[in-house]
This record gives sequence, structure tokens and C-alpha cells, in this order.
Amino acid sequence: MNVQTLPLGPLQTNCYILYKNNEALIIDPGNEAHRVIEFIESQSLIPQAILLTHAHYDHVGAVDEVRKHYQIDVYLHEAEAKWISDPPYNSSGLFKHTEEPEHILTESDLTIGDFTFTVIHTPGHSPGSVSFIFHNDKKIFSGDVLFKYGVGRTDLYQSSPQALVHSLREKLYKLPDDFIVYPGHGTTTSIGEEKLNNPYVPA
Repeated sequence: MNVQTLPLGPLQTNCYILYKNNEALIIDPGNEAHRVIEFIESQSLIPQAILLTHAHYDHVGAVDEVRKHYQIDVYLHEAEAKWISDPPYNSSGLFKHTEEPEHILTESDLTIGDFTFTVIHTPGHSPGSVSFIFHNDKKIFSGDVLFKYGVGRTDLYQSSPQALVHSLREKLYKLPDDFIVYPGHGTTTSIGEEKLNNPYVPA
């Protein structure tokens, strides 16, 4: 599985395009829809779905444009299904309205096109934060729950530092050390690296 990272918008939120066999999944298209579309077209890919780690505005800003361009469905955890269309909840101020997701994510194994992965609920930064685990490829897409040597903010609406610690220690840190973490902002890291060196939540 190939992974293209596109840091988008003023907060440089990582949008990930996962692709193999000409099919693609789009994770967190937060801004600059034209850049997402340009990459997909350059590789002659066929997008299958948009996966959202959570509904904060910097992760969903380009959702509607990309969704309508490719006529594909959006997946988001039930705890934030209404947030995506409600600026006071998604921290966007006067951010434009975004349509609600077609599919609700729960903790489960999921297959979309040629991609099979596990969805785990990892609240803390937000109540509906999820991480996507691709076991065969040893890759995790953690949204804003876990960064390289950092964690997501817990001073936002319905954030919880206690829930974030639990998500890391009881869920992500239980994965093998060699799994690569693709965070919502910044560079990649690994589970082993964070267990040893993350100053906010050591193992």
C-alpha cells in the first residue's frame, strides 16, 4: 500500500491518500481540495471513500468538494456525526456548512474496495476520534490523538486528557513497536518510539 502525505491549509493538517491497484482512500481532506484532486488525477486513481479521524474543521474543510467531485461516501464516528455540519462543535467559527457522513464508524474491521483495516475508537482530543490500523502494512493513522513526541490538544470542547491517556496506553501502545504512526500534523513516528520518548504520555 502506498501513502501520499499532503499537508494542507494554514494548520498544515496531514491529508493521506492511500492507494494500491488504482484504488484510493482519502483520510482527512482538511483544505485545498484542488491539491487532493490533482494528486489523484496524476496517478489515475479511483477513490473509494473519505475516512475522517474526527470532525474538527482543519480535518474536514475540503470534504464536500472532494466528495461531490468523485461521488464517494464519507465515514465518521457516531459521536461527531453532527459536528461536521455545526461550527460551534467543529471549532470553525463561521466555517462553511459540511454535509453529514453517509456512514457511521464503530470499532470494527472494515473493508472498502481493496483495503481492509481496523477502526478503533481513540477519544481524548475529541469524543469521536478514531484511528485506522492497517495491520498487514504496519501503519496507523492516528489523527490528532498521537503526534511525534506529542499529543493532541485537550482544552477543546468535550476533550478529555484522561480519555487521551487511556486511548494511548490501552489501545495504541498495545500495538507492536514497529508499527508506523501517521499523525494528523507533523512527521511520522513509530509506536516503539513514542512509548520510549513521548514526554506527555510515556508507556
